[in-house]
Amino acid sequence: MRTLCASTLIGEFFVIGFAGLVAMKSDDLTGATVWTVCGIGMLLSVLLCGVVTRPGGVQLGWALQIALVLSGFVVPMMFILGVVFAGLWWASVHYGRKIDEAKARWAAAQEAAGAPAGG
Repeated sequence: MRTLCASTLIGEFFVIGFAGLVAMKSDDLTGATVWTVCGIGMLLSVLLCGVVTRPGGVQLGWALQIALVLSGFVVPMMFILGVVFAGLWWASVHYGRKIDEAKARWAAAQEAAGAPAGG
């Protein structure tokens, strides 16, 4: 799960950054507003990569996804991105857990067969 979730978070980092560049062209938003919203989202995405497998890490990921959706009240395009990111986060957590379960079953089968678990 760690790799899939961290990859999603890094992808979010880049997309939020590019969205910030696009939002800067809006006459309704100041550069400071855009980079405050986008910068915080980018920073939290990177920091969360390090704690995603710790207790509460997935819940923090959900909190970030909700915050990204809510940031649409400040930068309207973040509504769309936030919903897409929440869907990606769900898929990362859901399929990441399935991958972890399959790896554990495979390792147990290898161990039962007397082969080393790593290879």
